[in-house]
Amino acid sequence: MKLKTALSTTFGLLMLSAAVMATAADMPVIKPLRGTVESLSNNTLTFTTRSGAQQTIGLTDKTGINRVSKTDIDSIKADSFVGSAAIPQADGSLKALEVTVFESSLKGSGEGHYGWQNADGSTGTMTNGTVGKLSKANGRTLTVNYKGGEKQLVVPEDVPIAYVEPGKASELVKGAKIVVFPAEGGTTARGIAVGKDGFQPPM
Repeated sequence: MKLKTALSTTFGLLMLSAAVMATAADMPVIKPLRGTVESLSNNTLTFTTRSGAQQTIGLTDKTGINRVSKTDIDSIKADSFVGSAAIPQADGSLKALEVTVFESSLKGSGEGHYGWQNADGSTGTMTNGTVGKLSKANGRTLTVNYKGGEKQLVVPEDVPIAYVEPGKASELVKGAKIVVFPAEGGTTARGIAVGKDGFQPPM
């Protein structure tokens, strides 16, 4: 009887896990570009992708540029606005791959829960929202609230935590690490995250 119960429980967890992953796969997936700046000239940014290919993208007066630097878990407070690339877990929670803490003037940026292409090409989720309950026990768990929902985010000890604040185009210098968010059509950038002092934006 115990074996039957255990097998039933295991099967149930596997089915739940499959359902969670299917739900994640069904969402629209944001596919950022990641690389290193080569040059910026006449509003055209040239960069080398992580695979070694050279690519260009245009900047417009609507391209948002944000500066990203390293921080730690103590910078996350109740009511902080955060973003996190994560992997959905069988129990419905999210396991963070990174957490980004937004400067207060950027609160609301990218709010929601949607599919996200990670740096290794795998698909997970991105959740941007406001921290409600915050517990630093048992692996550090955040309740993240966004319009239309709420997620429990578990933050392992070894994941990078970053701080995002408004930046400038002048920071897009040769060698800077960037994450580019293409606008519809892909010829111009909707937004660019640039690492401060050689920092690699972890999202």
